[in-house]
Amino acid sequence: MMLLGCHDYEAQGRRLADALGLPFALVEIHRFPDGESKVTLPAPLPEQVVLCRSLDQPNDKLVELMLIARTARAMGARRIILVAPYLCYMRQDIAFHAGEAVSQKVVGAFLAELFDAVITVDPHLHRIERLEQAIPRGEAVALTAAPAMIEFLAQHVQAPMLIGPDAESEQWVRAMAEPAGLDYAVATKERLGDRSVRTKLPERDYQDRTIVLVDDMASTGRTLIAVASQLKFRGAAAIHCLVTHALFADNATHQLHEAGIEQIWSTDSISHPSNVIHLAPLLADAVRGLKS
Repeated sequence: MMLLGCHDYEAQGRRLADALGLPFALVEIHRFPDGESKVTLPAPLPEQVVLCRSLDQPNDKLVELMLIARTARAMGARRIILVAPYLCYMRQDIAFHAGEAVSQKVVGAFLAELFDAVITVDPHLHRIERLEQAIPRGEAVALTAAPAMIEFLAQHVQAPMLIGPDAESEQWVRAMAEPAGLDYAVATKERLGDRSVRTKLPERDYQDRTIVLVDDMASTGRTLIAVASQLKFRGAAAIHCLVTHALFADNATHQLHEAGIEQIWSTDSISHPSNVIHLAPLLADAVRGLKS
């Protein structure tokens, strides 16, 4: 078995290879001026290959995954495992209007055709319960970073109150708070557009509390900003933020700090300066646990 990585996620790929005791090699990707990608795999390849690449900024990466997987098969790989700590296109799980693509089903089927197994972390699932409902063939493994995040908080924040910024975040907040015996609450959200939201905190005492906002992902950060503003108004002593997937588009981290969020922490599912939690031990256990 060999672990393949890409330059945009090389450090995490090398950590996973070390955790598994596997040789590591880079897939070389050259982008031509017209946007096409040339993909070159190391040769020779063993019969089992693990590809580690997170799928933020996904559109180019999905084409490159296809090129990598098809080329690996042509080179003799019989089993290919994709480790994608952030899994793209999971949010659109139904068509809200006629003609809308249900991207979760389309991309899930695409990945199922290419890979024998897919491993991810805290996928953004709402109207389905299991990842295999989105990725219908092979093994589909959805891990959670909650235990690692709880361990991090226990070492760095004393008795925080955890806040989920919207109803969708409740599963992550509850999974972290209840095992650790921490107080938690979940705000409600009304989305007014891609970059505009209205939030409301439940009636609780936030005065002089140390708050950690917890979510599976942060994209524009608008929801976190709206909740942080309300927490400041209600007298919170300190506000921090901990997310699994640090997408942070549109200069979001700067705006989060301006909103009063002091520390921003994330796992290394997406490369970002806020990364403080390495997922390699969790991912390595999942790879070892796959059926041979």
